[in-house]
Amino acid sequence: MSTTSPLLIELGTEELPVKALPALAQAFFDGILDGLAKRGVAFDRDGAKPLYTPRRLAVRLPAVALEQPEQKSEVLGPYLNIALDADGHPTKALQGFAAKAGIDWTTLEKTTDNKGERFVHRSVKPGASTAALLPDILRDAISAMPIPKPMRWGDHDYGFARPVHWLVMLLGKDVVDAELFGTRADRMSRGHRFMHDKPVWFSTPDDYVESLRGAKVLVDPDERRERIVLEVTDTARAAGGVARIDDGILEEVNGLTEWPKAVACSFEREFLAVPQEALIATMEANQKFFPVLDAEGKLSEHFIGIANIESKDESEVRKGYERVIRPRFADAKFFFVEDMKQGLASMNDGLATVKYQDKLGSIADKVARVAALAEAVAAQVGVDPATARRAAELSKADLQSRLVGEFPELQGIAGRYYAAVENEPLDIAHAIDEAYMPRFAGDAIAPSKLGQVLAIAERLDTLAGGFAAGLKPTGNKDPFALRRNALGLARTLLEGGHDLLLHGLIERALELQPAKHAEIGSYDITQFVYDRLRGYYADRGVASMQFDAVENVAHDSLPDFDRRLNAIAEFAKLPEAAALAAANKRIRNILKKVEGDVPSNVDAALFAENAERELGEAVDGAIADTDPLLESRDYVTALGRLARLRPQVDAFFDGVMVNVDDAAVRNNRLALLKRLSDRLGSVAAIEHLSI
Repeated sequence: MSTTSPLLIELGTEELPVKALPALAQAFFDGILDGLAKRGVAFDRDGAKPLYTPRRLAVRLPAVALEQPEQKSEVLGPYLNIALDADGHPTKALQGFAAKAGIDWTTLEKTTDNKGERFVHRSVKPGASTAALLPDILRDAISAMPIPKPMRWGDHDYGFARPVHWLVMLLGKDVVDAELFGTRADRMSRGHRFMHDKPVWFSTPDDYVESLRGAKVLVDPDERRERIVLEVTDTARAAGGVARIDDGILEEVNGLTEWPKAVACSFEREFLAVPQEALIATMEANQKFFPVLDAEGKLSEHFIGIANIESKDESEVRKGYERVIRPRFADAKFFFVEDMKQGLASMNDGLATVKYQDKLGSIADKVARVAALAEAVAAQVGVDPATARRAAELSKADLQSRLVGEFPELQGIAGRYYAAVENEPLDIAHAIDEAYMPRFAGDAIAPSKLGQVLAIAERLDTLAGGFAAGLKPTGNKDPFALRRNALGLARTLLEGGHDLLLHGLIERALELQPAKHAEIGSYDITQFVYDRLRGYYADRGVASMQFDAVENVAHDSLPDFDRRLNAIAEFAKLPEAAALAAANKRIRNILKKVEGDVPSNVDAALFAENAERELGEAVDGAIADTDPLLESRDYVTALGRLARLRPQVDAFFDGVMVNVDDAAVRNNRLALLKRLSDRLGSVAAIEHLSI
């Protein structure tokens, strides 16, 4: 007789909230598995994963033990000196312990610990059947799910994300006797709401996926997602283009359908005169449609809707999809035309009336500060300062446009279009858009140098203003997105290869601020930027101790910081690295304990031991060799050369005592160690590599 059976639990509901659906399904899946594990019920989860559609959450496991293992219990009782009186009779303490266990005290066993001998009650009882445990496992899983606002239905006092209509619980061929939200478990599910209005009957959990597929329901989200991508791709190809498939929109469509079917649609070509980003935004965000791009990557008049049904008259579905986007497109076209009539100059004038922040003035004030910063940064990176100022002065004008008022995500993008229409140089038009890059995690930095200048200036002002106005992030609160701006600034400087002094840029940005926070200095903001970089490098596999080593000595040029970090990563791979890191840590500790200043000059005449003489000569040679390497920032080669000092360093610490009575000899040895340590730490504080 088999000791395991497959398990199926399906919770049928009204349509669940689409954005929360994957998380709800995962929580339901995890809750069931955790409940089995906590009760000691063995199970095989080979290939198992959360299964869900808009109307159901499901868990299907290929093999679950039919009962718990034996439940062993050991309860410690009183020590013998407390449990028995002088005549060996049980005291009330022992009698109470035995009564609680439900046995005679004479059947209790004894055990010994470090305090002496004591009574113990050991018992073994058969494990409960899994079928008996499943109702509680289900209830615990439901109660642990992340549902911030449960919905109530009927006159019941219980709630869930959406009203519950059916419950399937099968352990092998048997229905589990359970009830949830007033619904008793059985083996009957439901198929597609419109294409299969009959109950779906499962003989065993193994029938689940195929039986629902026959009822026009794809319960596996991965299968459903693959079908959507395939249908959208094929439909776009038939229209002569390539589908734009945004991952977020794909996931939402996947959560809206049980049987996805692509429908080819189109709109009037006259709308293509509108910025394509506006059209794409309304198709994706508002209607969950997939735009079709032409061979050059430009929006075509085709798009694809995903129906949750195989319609007998697809043309009617198509007409409906085309009908819903037309008013939005017409609005976008109207806004765009009206904005062009208004012009950038008029939009810019309106910025003076729009408050940026109480202590930081209007948006026009911010634009003036960004323009000054852009001009200064441009002069340092080989970009024409006048061009940078002009681009910065136009960079916020589109905030007064009707198009951005309707589509806030088009900030900068709209400005690029309006600048191009007014015959501004194309590099300025593109920079207005690029100033917002990177717009999100994983986005690229601005591709042009002018765009990078604007991106740097914009973020410098935002950071300096935010700190100066007392808006430094606390906990999860970051109303000015200062963390995101700090990382965007760091990435633009770093990935753009701008060898600028970060500290000096921040000081200049602070000088321009109308708000002056007495406790905030450029160091605070510089450190804030480096704190964001820590996560940036951690995502790339850089060890925290290597980051600490470089941060300890480099705080200005981010490209230089990056070169040092790459060099210390290579150094850490060398066999000499650990020993030299430990030696430098030891040297630092020795020097910290010195009272007064350590002499800066080393006198070879005071060397009394061969080991210190050889170390002195080796340090002199290493310094001579690494001076030009450090000057040219060839940090990898420099650290490789310093690694060759290990034999002399090891010999010194094996054979030379530093703190001898002779003050001249002692000070000379300290000077030698300081000279060695300074050079070992010239690229990074390598002692941080020593655990």
